[in-house]
Amino acid sequence: MGGPEANGTETEKPTQAVQLHSDFILPENPVNGYETVTNNQSSYSDGGADSKNDGHVGFIPPHSLLPTPVPPEVFQRNKNDESPPSIFVSSTMPDFGSFIRQRSSDLSTAIAKRVSSFRKSMEEREESDENDMIKNNDRNQEVTEFNLSGLKVVVKVKPEEEPAMKGRITFFSKSGCRDCTAVRRFFKEKELKFVEINVDVFREREKELRDRTGNTTVPMIFFNEKLIGGLVALNSLRNSGEFDRRLTEMVVEKFAGDDAPLPPVYGCDNIEDDRTDEMVGLVSLLRRKLFVQDWLRRMKIVKNCFEGNEFVEVVIQHFKCARNEAVDIGKELSRKHFIHHVSGDNDFVDGNNLYRFLEHEPFTPKCFNFRGAVNDNEPKAAASVCDRLTKIMSAILESYASDDRRRVDYAAISKSEEFRRYVNMTQDLQRVNICELSENEKLAFFLNLYNAMVIHAVISVGSPEGVIDRRSFFNDFLYLIGGHPYSLAIIENGILRCNQRSPYSIMKPFSTGDKRLEVALVKLNPLFHFGLCNGTKSSPNVRFFSPNRVVDELRGAAREIFENGGIEVDLEKRTVHLPRIFKWFSGDFGQEQEILKWIVNYLEPNKAGLLTHLLSDSEPVNISYQNFDWSLNS
Repeated sequence: MGGPEANGTETEKPTQAVQLHSDFILPENPVNGYETVTNNQSSYSDGGADSKNDGHVGFIPPHSLLPTPVPPEVFQRNKNDESPPSIFVSSTMPDFGSFIRQRSSDLSTAIAKRVSSFRKSMEEREESDENDMIKNNDRNQEVTEFNLSGLKVVVKVKPEEEPAMKGRITFFSKSGCRDCTAVRRFFKEKELKFVEINVDVFREREKELRDRTGNTTVPMIFFNEKLIGGLVALNSLRNSGEFDRRLTEMVVEKFAGDDAPLPPVYGCDNIEDDRTDEMVGLVSLLRRKLFVQDWLRRMKIVKNCFEGNEFVEVVIQHFKCARNEAVDIGKELSRKHFIHHVSGDNDFVDGNNLYRFLEHEPFTPKCFNFRGAVNDNEPKAAASVCDRLTKIMSAILESYASDDRRRVDYAAISKSEEFRRYVNMTQDLQRVNICELSENEKLAFFLNLYNAMVIHAVISVGSPEGVIDRRSFFNDFLYLIGGHPYSLAIIENGILRCNQRSPYSIMKPFSTGDKRLEVALVKLNPLFHFGLCNGTKSSPNVRFFSPNRVVDELRGAAREIFENGGIEVDLEKRTVHLPRIFKWFSGDFGQEQEILKWIVNYLEPNKAGLLTHLLSDSEPVNISYQNFDWSLNS
């Protein structure tokens, strides 16, 4: 919109303003001190006459009382009316670099003064406290803190690190060995890292122990490849003060050579008694030849079955045997738990009865010791399986539980090679014959199995929280044992309690005709309650029992519970405080007065005397039940 003014003329003063249009005038030099006006407005300059009110530009001098506006000197024209030369920032503004250097110098001076002051105060403090600090030997834990303006400095004396061992301490052990326990405790107290090889768990290493030492006596301790000896040799080194020197000389400063015993690694037991069942070939043939399908019987669909007569025909066709011989083969396969009657009514008969392979049972895939295929090895003796279970789980507790067995390190167990081998061992339970065990052997077998299953369940499904989770924990975690499923609740109430209803239940675990009834104990021994650990803080300490001493060991477990707060006697209130299991399973222990008389036999003399004194009076004795802590015993 630029152009001439409204009157058509153009101002030609080079030092004056140049008019671009009728209503707006730009100054030629915006910093020359003039103020341009239009439409009869005023303009100020260094001097000039009054402007007429004729629409032209005029200059009005400033008021006499106001200071004369002076343009910045750097922009004034020189005497020759020439433009000013180029001007650099460094010539018109303060030196920024000098400013920064000055500020940095000031800050450095302040910090130096503070540090010097701090150093002086620290020297004075060290001189005054030097004797106390040496006496207490706690300078490694001292942390000093001081503040500077805008800066916080924390000084901490780094503790001296113990030299890491280059070599390896190894000792061979067995489960339940007191000398091995003493060696293990000694190394833990000394906070020494060591490798334990339990030959009950790693049975293939027993030959190595014999080759290295000439016998299988344990414990046997090695510093790298050098044999130190057993507990007696260890005590001799400790008492003579030579242990630390020998340890430093042979282990701390030297690497383990190729001749040193190797730590346990992932592997399988090379055991000669893992023989394939002689019936496996026949079973493999039947799995291919029999037509497994779903059948409709009594308005119900029965899945993955075959008829007995079909089985007989296949056996006769391929083995050219008589019909009765084919039936005998079916009975043998049923006894060894390769096949089952769908309802468990009979072993095997010729006819249209329905049977299925063990792996097709609806409960089998839910069992945590089943891995997609039935164990086809010859079933081991139940007593052998019980012994193996006891040894491997005892080894796990010795390594990953507290000495009193009240706390269990489930996380460490889950990562251990011992636990992996235990899980492999549980496959031997699939077709084991439990009925061949004696009463005490059954008691020990199922006590140990229950405690082992709880550890496995906590690792696999987690610790239960709340009533619903606990019900699932005790009823849905299954093992396949002797061809049938067993949960924690089934073991406790069906086997150990002789098929009794669980608390707050209206049904017995086993119905009439259930094959597991043959396994249940004939006589209830209430002491078993003190041997079951369900993984909670209020349950008995976890332990494993030997078949030939199980009753005595249960008595010892009962005494341990009563000595550790399991019973409290209040004479003034005539009240006895008992664990809550006495309320839940009151039918197993008898009436209240009978319970107290029974408990006297397992109390230490002082408490036994107090309780006997209460019972001798004619007045009644009150029984109070302690709260149950369901939190995990970890």
